[in-house]
Amino acid sequence: FRSRSSSYLWRINSQYDMGGDTLQLSLNTINNTLIVEFIGELDHHSSETAKQMIDEWYYGKQIKNIIFNLSKLEFMDSSGVGLIVARYKICCENGGKAILVNNSPQIERILQMTGILKIMDEYSSISDAVNNIIKE
Repeated sequence: FRSRSSSYLWRINSQYDMGGDTLQLSLNTINNTLIVEFIGELDHHSSETAKQMIDEWYYGKQIKNIIFNLSKLEFMDSSGVGLIVARYKICCENGGKAILVNNSPQIERILQMTGILKIMDEYSSISDAVNNIIKE
């Protein structure tokens, strides 16, 4: 297959009373799929800005699918879970898929406790996730 791709990396600083935690957000597109990579902490300080950036790419580039790469995520609170679930619903409403890439035991525990894995597929690598979306 031939892919069209573009990518950007943002650093979202959340230097509130948490001592300066940082989330890096990488957005890449391959064909009709947005790949979102979170690096650091996805919490209530960073999730609103991350949501705005993801939505701007999703709607602006008329994307159908989203792959959330959580492999380099160190922490995620309920705001991060809400961000992912809301984007999952948007993808489903637009005839697309939202899937997860994760190999972090800590994040895996959060995904299991919240029930996200009951509604979203999870893969251990980006290539497996991309191949799954391409098949459909």
